[in-house]
Amino acid sequence: MSLYIPNSLWTWSFLAISITQAGIALGLEGYVFANFQSHLRGAWREAGGSEVKTIPTYLSLLIFAFVYQLVLVYDALANKNTIQVIGLCIMNLGILVYTAIQIDQIKDATAALTTKNMIWPEFWPSVKSFLFASPCVIALGTVLLSYVAWKLYDEFAWSIYKQISADLRLKRRFLVYQIYIALLKFDFFLFIGFEVQFLVIVSNTTSTEFYLTIATLPATIILLLLAAWFTKRESKAGMGATIFVYLCALAYFIFKLVRIYSANAKRKGEYAPAARTLTVFAAIAIALLLLTIVIACWCTMNFNKGLKPHVNSKSSRNSSEGRHDKLYSMNDHPGYAGQGVDTHHGGGNRMEID
Repeated sequence: MSLYIPNSLWTWSFLAISITQAGIALGLEGYVFANFQSHLRGAWREAGGSEVKTIPTYLSLLIFAFVYQLVLVYDALANKNTIQVIGLCIMNLGILVYTAIQIDQIKDATAALTTKNMIWPEFWPSVKSFLFASPCVIALGTVLLSYVAWKLYDEFAWSIYKQISADLRLKRRFLVYQIYIALLKFDFFLFIGFEVQFLVIVSNTTSTEFYLTIATLPATIILLLLAAWFTKRESKAGMGATIFVYLCALAYFIFKLVRIYSANAKRKGEYAPAARTLTVFAAIAIALLLLTIVIACWCTMNFNKGLKPHVNSKSSRNSSEGRHDKLYSMNDHPGYAGQGVDTHHGGGNRMEID
């Protein structure tokens, strides 16, 4: 299998914007982390409560977010997946919210550390402007990525036509399948992000809850891989089991969210360093789980209706696309039933994915 290399202005632009944004944002966060380490007072570098763990955890999650996002960008461009490209723009918006929320969280953690004489008071003034710069960079990146995604919508529409042909019902089923697979990829990030924050920042967790949280990490990976496999194989029994697990996960996140705000005063203090970000992760995870359950049911209803060969013959599709691309340029696609497809200009009929 050959390595994918972007082959158009807009695919290169989407990849370049993603890499540039990640580099600048991680540079800003890295500066904050380095300053944090240098301003900790003496023994508190190795000791301390939840507040000491807050900034390293935020940086680690952002590194994971941007690396995972770049993997999804490459995957979306290589597979010409319009749904995933749109999802990446929404994910970028979520990262924007996360970096905006972390400003107050880090400010509160710094105030608590200063009160305990665990950090030099010069720390906050030295990093405040860098913390405000991060969401500004990501906001600009979100606008640019959204514009390029709109251009890629036109560019990738022809690939959907070549893959599914002109059967509108089959195109809709394929669209539902693409939405479901994209949701699984974004669910993975939210689940892992929530669990890592909970394990690292929240202290004094009971042994049962601690080991249960650890166990959910590999279970999440296995579940999502199986969910994709059951969908491709059109296994109704497997999908039924998967949907049941989604419902259990939904109950779990609701339980965690309620617990954050209904705990006693002492417990609330332990949640405090990560309360806002845990709330955001849990709330988005609940919303995505509800959507994932609906789309999973929809995918199951589409089983045995002709879609299976199209989602299980990727290599043959890629080779077929390669042959088509040699015959036709992206500026001059063949039409069907006398219709032309113009992916770069306003004239002609625009090929829709739905």
